[in-house]
Amino acid sequence: MLKLKRERTATTTMNANAVLVAITLALLTCLPRCIYSAERRLLVNMTLVRNAPALGAFCLDGSLPAYHLHRGFGAGARNWLLQFEGGGWCNDIESCLERAKSRRGSTRYMTKWEVFSGILSNNASLNPDFYNWNRVKLRYCDGASFAGDAVFKNGTSLLYFRGQKIWEAIILDLLPKGLGQARKALLSGCSAGGLASFLHCNNFTKYLPSNASVKCLSDAGFFLDERDITSNHTMRYFVKDVVSLQGVKKNLDENCTASSLDFPELCFFPQYALKFITIPFFILNSAYDVYQFHHILVPSSADPHGHWNRCKLNPAACNPEQLNTLQEFRRDMIVAMGLFYKYSRRGGLFINSCFAHCQSESQDTWFSADSPRVHNKTIAEAVGDWYFSRRITKEIDCPYPCDTTCHNLIPSTQALVQDLRSY
Repeated sequence: MLKLKRERTATTTMNANAVLVAITLALLTCLPRCIYSAERRLLVNMTLVRNAPALGAFCLDGSLPAYHLHRGFGAGARNWLLQFEGGGWCNDIESCLERAKSRRGSTRYMTKWEVFSGILSNNASLNPDFYNWNRVKLRYCDGASFAGDAVFKNGTSLLYFRGQKIWEAIILDLLPKGLGQARKALLSGCSAGGLASFLHCNNFTKYLPSNASVKCLSDAGFFLDERDITSNHTMRYFVKDVVSLQGVKKNLDENCTASSLDFPELCFFPQYALKFITIPFFILNSAYDVYQFHHILVPSSADPHGHWNRCKLNPAACNPEQLNTLQEFRRDMIVAMGLFYKYSRRGGLFINSCFAHCQSESQDTWFSADSPRVHNKTIAEAVGDWYFSRRITKEIDCPYPCDTTCHNLIPSTQALVQDLRSY
């Protein structure tokens, strides 16, 4: 009996040791990767634009505008990448007042430290072409893609629609910090910030040396002037309200508005403004952009009974009629880019078939082992090849569901019920 107990004890000890060895090996295997993962998380502090009031530049609630700057180094010390933050729009006083009480309308509610990843990363293995540039994130707090210039006050409420002034104030703050001596520059942005890239691309060059190489990029900013599933112009009317409320018209491209005299607000849409942009431009977009799918093509007003909810959550759950509607939307997007694709010699495209929205700031989608690819090229490789003129980059993916490299970033059910003003 004693011998049996000793054998059991020895066996238990051996099993415990085996578990400890396994855990130790797992930790040793994981540790370098885990430490590296933690180390590569770059946090950048906020800079408030202290002289903004002198320029009349305020967030919706009257707070100071802000940006985050991470300095470049080495060969990239005189190169600059400016990234507009996204975050929707507000089109009436009620929604703008609500926005002013959030991080979308006030720097008081914003995180003071921002993670820089993807196109903003400082790691050469994660962002090979722009890692050592000066990288700036412009915080978004106006609700009109940095393009408004108006004030609302009625005795009880005060709202500053000063997006254009915010853009100017941030640029003027950056010029003496080295932007004024830039050799290379890239103006980019995501979502509403990607739309801002279209709106400010031409203007950006006016601040920089004449011999600087200046280009622009829009990520998920090619918002279509498209009818919804009930044939209503939901997005067009929404944009018209934004332009009117926030005094955007005077800051739209003059050549574009002159050619659209009856509907100048259409120049807020990239498909109409694009041909008037004279600077080399790169369009990064999903042909099935999730935001546009949920809020332009199938807004809640067009689907009151939620027939599209399962399809919105998972494209594999879409019925044949719904899939056909999505394929038509993709075709309309490609047609809207048709002249740019065919005739722009300095332009670039990366249009994949993923159900996503914004792909340049996420490391997983920008540049990693399993990043989305079109013709075996990642987004980072496509943008780098275009910017540095290594090769022509005009990549258009095959229709869903052929692309197996996609990260289909479908939002939560709660996000589905949000309307145009609040995503």
